[in-house]
Amino acid sequence: MKVSKKRLKRDISILQESRMEHTHIGAYGLIIKDHKILLVEKHGGPYDGLLDLPGGSFHFNERPIDALKRELKEETGLDLIKCELFDCDSVTAKWVRDDGIVTVHHIGIFYKVLDYSGTILENINLDDINEDSSGAKWYDINDLHEIEISLITSLELKKLNL
Repeated sequence: MKVSKKRLKRDISILQESRMEHTHIGAYGLIIKDHKILLVEKHGGPYDGLLDLPGGSFHFNERPIDALKRELKEETGLDLIKCELFDCDSVTAKWVRDDGIVTVHHIGIFYKVLDYSGTILENINLDDINEDSSGAKWYDINDLHEIEISLITSLELKKLNL
């Protein structure tokens, strides 16, 4: 089997330790109904092409619950009515970029979404407001595979015993 120089160079760089590090903190919603979970497809970042929990980063001086409300609206079209704090945890992921590999420390504050209103937007254009997810869809939890979901989503599903 012949491996291209480009592939070999990429694989070697993945194995080497990264000097670039980034800490990302966000608020995320666990929206579960009838053994299905609402997830978004990520575009860009360490979870590019993977399914992830709706949510994301804080704006300056924004409380976690307010970040969750804003991110749910942007990524799913839903308005948060009621939620409860579930967990706070973190994972470390590698993000392969053109300029090298970034080790990302991803910290999440997770809420169980108990009530919401609105219609789920399955197709959302990427723009300045929503730069990293293309809409939300329901996924049967039993049909999800580790390679399809983000590390942080996998972590929280395990804690829910799902």
